[in-house]
Amino acid sequence: MERLNYQHLFYFWNVAREGGVTRASEKLGLAQPTISGQIAVLEESIGAQLFRKEGRNLVMTETGRTVFNYADEIFSIGRELGSALKNRAGAVSVRLSVGVSNALPKLVVYRLLEPALSASNPFQVICHEDKTERLLAELPVHGVDLVFSDWPATGAADARIYNHPIGECGVAAFAVPQLQERYRKNFPRCLDDAPLLLPTTNTALRRSLDQWLDANRLFPKVVAEVEDSALLKTFGAAGAGVFMAPTAVRPQVEEQYGVKYIATLDGVSERFYAITAQRKIKHAGVAAILESARGWLI
Repeated sequence: MERLNYQHLFYFWNVAREGGVTRASEKLGLAQPTISGQIAVLEESIGAQLFRKEGRNLVMTETGRTVFNYADEIFSIGRELGSALKNRAGAVSVRLSVGVSNALPKLVVYRLLEPALSASNPFQVICHEDKTERLLAELPVHGVDLVFSDWPATGAADARIYNHPIGECGVAAFAVPQLQERYRKNFPRCLDDAPLLLPTTNTALRRSLDQWLDANRLFPKVVAEVEDSALLKTFGAAGAGVFMAPTAVRPQVEEQYGVKYIATLDGVSERFYAITAQRKIKHAGVAAILESARGWLI
């Protein structure tokens, strides 16, 4: 491969970001044939196609996605350099790109990220929320620096992916005051036929809750199954039913959602993992997060 031409890479990056040559040409003030020609030269130097046509749309190929992720990081660092040179007295923020499984409790995620946000030279944190499988696919191509998940990546995932257990905590039932008063007595028997809000079946917590319900021979009325943990708590805050949340953030759950603690579920816990593309942690932000988390997640 020839030496990479960053001007060609810049044109490709803009087309990918803007969703097409027409919009990119308007943004850059260049003719469409000029941009298309430069991207063709880049593809020739790489030896692979970066886009394919689907109807009227340009869609990135797998190689294109890899190149785009690197280009995004390259030009982001360029912007940071520009800011640093413009104001040399200010500290340069280091980017920390984090993938967050949409099933994870957002209050726990915030606490995990606090060390990066409150460092003496805070990191610029970029959060991407999605299904764990899609987030893991971004690790080998440097789309994210780490992924937070409630289950470890398996051997079927990319060999360069490593699991870092960061702790676990108990799980408790919560509800608005009116429901809490009704269901706090004779727990867990009181949950029989009670309105219950559950995470969806593709989450680790749901599997644990199903086992716990079966073990206790409980048959609640499942009002809703919600994948996003914050949305599930919003349902609970509106009085739709009883919901479960980690005991580690009990005060924050009660304050933010106006609910009250009912009881802790015996034998049920939620585990948390940081998943990276390196066995040895090199990113200072990731190291700070792991060190802090192991101090409060037991």
